[in-house]
Amino acid sequence: MRPSHSSVIAVVLGACLIAGGAREAAAQQAAAARPMTRDAWPADIDRNSGFRLPLPRRDDLDDAGKAAYDRFTAPGASIAGLQGPNGVQLYSPRIAGQVSAVNGFLRRDAGISPRLREIAILTTAREFDSQFEWTAHEREALKEGAPPATIEAIKFRKPLEGLDSTDALVIELGRQLWRDHKVSSATFARGKETFGPNRLVNIILLMGNYAGTAALLTAVDMQLHDGETPLLPLP
Repeated sequence: MRPSHSSVIAVVLGACLIAGGAREAAAQQAAAARPMTRDAWPADIDRNSGFRLPLPRRDDLDDAGKAAYDRFTAPGASIAGLQGPNGVQLYSPRIAGQVSAVNGFLRRDAGISPRLREIAILTTAREFDSQFEWTAHEREALKEGAPPATIEAIKFRKPLEGLDSTDALVIELGRQLWRDHKVSSATFARGKETFGPNRLVNIILLMGNYAGTAALLTAVDMQLHDGETPLLPLP
C-alpha cells in the first residue's frame, strides 16, 4: 500500500521538527561554550564585584562583617571567592555567619556523600537555571565522582533510565521539589528507605540551601568570572 500524501507530509514535517530541535540544542550548547568577559556584562553590573552592588570594603564593615570577610577570603574557603554568593552576603554579615554554618554542616557533616551532594546541588541549579551555580559545581561534581552521563541527564533534562539508582533518586526528588512543587508518596518512600529519614531530610535541606543561593544570585544578576566559560545551556 502506498503511503498517502498527507502521511508523507506528516513524516517530513516531523523530521524537520526533530532536526530543528537538534539544531537549537546544538546552538544553545555552542553559545554556552564561549568564554564570558566583562565587556559582555550588563550595564548595571559593578565591574569589580560582578553583580549589581559594589563589593563592600573590609574597612567599611563592622566587626561581624570583617569576620565574615576574613572567613570568605581564607585559602580554600570558597570555590567562587567574593564574586559569588559570599560577596553578596557581606551586605548582611550576621546572616552570612549563620548561612555559612548551615552550608558547612550540610556539605560536610550531614552524612551526604560528596558525589550525591554535588548531584543534589546540580539538580537544584538546573531547575533554577542558575548559570553561576551550575558552572561553579559541574567541575566539582566530576571531581567527586559523579558520572558524566548523570551530569548530562541533569543538564539536558533527560530521562533517568540507565543511571545509578541512587543518583536517579536524588535527581527525581529535586525535579519533583522544584519543577512539580510536590513530592510523590512513592519518591518519598524510596528516599526514606534508601537514606533513612534523617539523611533524607538533610538532602532536602541541602537542596533548599542551594535554592536560596540561586535566588540570591538571580536577584543580583551574578556574572561568571571574567573569561570563564558558561557550562549550562540556557534559552
